[in-house]
Amino acid sequence: MLDIAEELDRWAGQERDFAVATVVATHGSSPRQPGAALAVDSDGRAVGSVSGGCVESAVYALCQQALADGESVLESFGHSDEDAFAVGLTCGGVIDILITPVRRDAPARDVLTTAYAAAAQGSSVALARVVEGPRELLGSALLVHPDGGYEGGLGGDRELERTAAGEARALLDAGRTGVVTIGADGSRCGRPLTLLVESSVPAPRMIVFGAIDFAAALVRAGKFLGHHVTVCDARPVFATKERFPEADAVVVDWPHRYLETAQLDSRSVLCVLTHDAKFDVPLLERALRLPVAYVGAMGSRRTHLERNERLREVGVTAPELARLRSPIGLDLGARTPEETALSIAAEIVAARRGGSGAPLAGARTPIHHDEPRHALRGVGVVA
Repeated sequence: MLDIAEELDRWAGQERDFAVATVVATHGSSPRQPGAALAVDSDGRAVGSVSGGCVESAVYALCQQALADGESVLESFGHSDEDAFAVGLTCGGVIDILITPVRRDAPARDVLTTAYAAAAQGSSVALARVVEGPRELLGSALLVHPDGGYEGGLGGDRELERTAAGEARALLDAGRTGVVTIGADGSRCGRPLTLLVESSVPAPRMIVFGAIDFAAALVRAGKFLGHHVTVCDARPVFATKERFPEADAVVVDWPHRYLETAQLDSRSVLCVLTHDAKFDVPLLERALRLPVAYVGAMGSRRTHLERNERLREVGVTAPELARLRSPIGLDLGARTPEETALSIAAEIVAARRGGSGAPLAGARTPIHHDEPRHALRGVGVVA
């Protein structure tokens, strides 16, 4: 639900009653992943999506029912379900969806609304909710902070809460949303619990090195993909906010020096567009040793070979060189800055999701390359 946090935060501030449907787990091909949400308020207004259209009407009706009776429900929808909006998921997958009423009298409302506010402000938090387990715990929620502190409760079982907070913090550290199971030995409740943990983390960083005309198009592509985009160049006449108005930051500094102080993580993307050895070599020497998601460098094939030789001369190893995407981008036949930015963005997505970059038409590879998530089975009403 944190993907629509800004709107939910606004609804909560207006003291509206609403219900939120959240994708808990998926199996097979499915249009949305865990954490995707659809919310419906008491006036019938809706925001978000859980299926891209396949079962939206059925989920909308369940949200209205949850608002009326105050009970949460975990429902499964799949291609074989007769009541999943007549046709179910036409993509052939199965999704489990938790519908939670967020009425003013709901016990977990304070925790949920605090989570919406934190996510809307870009804070790092994880929302952990019980989706399978003892009836008295279902619907309980914890809001977990990066330091391990938490708000809310799981029936007053401190041992269980500490265990759940630890699991949620681990997913938060990785910037991931997913389902985790705590064994019966994790608490005094006597049976395993399944938690949906939704992580809200700041946008992943994209740093574009080289304030050239192609960089402006790549900034726009990076913003479209949801990145926090920085342009860095040592030349103040080119690295200006006027030339890159859509960038979150424009930095005048030597690229390798800026990289040494930049706050990066495993989701960060580094795009080197300078194709000038005095900038590229010291920059890539450092970049290829960082645990980031993607390092790409622009240049012709001849430039690529010469750059690789210089990098070997300064001690970059073969495994480190293998991480370099160069020449940068997928083969789209791109010529214009916009087309080139599209080819780079496509390669970044393929690297992140495990795609091949090959046409889907005629291919036998999966459309979605995310690691499989198994659906929850045999779960009924959640109170």
